[in-house]
Amino acid sequence: MYYLQINTALDWDTAEAKTREALQEEGFGVLTEIDMQATFKKKIDQDIRPYKILGACNPQMAFEAVGAEPEIGILLPCNVILRELENGQIQVAAMDPEAAFQVVDNPDILPVGKQVREMLQRALDRVAAA
Repeated sequence: MYYLQINTALDWDTAEAKTREALQEEGFGVLTEIDMQATFKKKIDQDIRPYKILGACNPQMAFEAVGAEPEIGILLPCNVILRELENGQIQVAAMDPEAAFQVVDNPDILPVGKQVREMLQRALDRVAAA
């Protein structure tokens, strides 16, 4: 599996706020935000359920990753998605950096991926508990 996920019965705005808060508690900032629903509507006149991509970054962990593997920026930031499911629940999912870093032929990067995975999992667990 290349991602971590939880589903929540929280409404969209609350799920997004709790996700941002949980990421911040783990030292992540949201650097980018893409509203896929609005983008698809504007660019190709297609409708989808609410779907947002948050590009999250923990500066200390990113620094460690770049120090271990300068090209790792290709796999950064850690994308976190929120999307509305058919049953009305909100899926919150994050890329699994431990899985993503497996493609890098450098064992020094793997402990960083593992640590970031644990941080993201804790953030998702906080959202699930809300």
